[in-house]
Amino acid sequence: MIRILFVCHGNICRSPMAEYIMRDMVAERGLSGEIEVSSAGTSSEELGCGVYPPAKAYLRRLGIDPSGKRARQMGREDFEDHDMLVAMERYNLRNMMRYCPKGMENKTFLLRDFTDSPGDIEDPWYTGDFEKVGRQIREGCRALLEKLVSEHPEFRRYR
Repeated sequence: MIRILFVCHGNICRSPMAEYIMRDMVAERGLSGEIEVSSAGTSSEELGCGVYPPAKAYLRRLGIDPSGKRARQMGREDFEDHDMLVAMERYNLRNMMRYCPKGMENKTFLLRDFTDSPGDIEDPWYTGDFEKVGRQIREGCRALLEKLVSEHPEFRRYR
């Protein structure tokens, strides 16, 4: 079992979008029992809040219902509990390091770094462009999933 945690600032826009998009892709490949996906934020600002309405609307247009999701703040235990902690932008990555136990830095990644267009995923809270962010997240999730399938022999039957 590979456990992935997607991380953004408040856990109401980008990281839940990534969580639910990746869950959907994992299920389509028949890998739900092999890859577990969740999300969290580095901030406590949005604790307990649901997915931001425009992000929720975007996911619903994809046929994904994130209704049960509530924002949570990541903690030190997330580095112990997850194999990969995938940030949406460098700012999130820097904030994640506050929780990172020594020697576990190699578990942290930027989502777009798995693609041919590395870098940050814009924050739609400020830009309002949930379509663009959704495309970036889908591209990143597809690339990450392909990397996992290609690197793990036990997943190859799901190509």
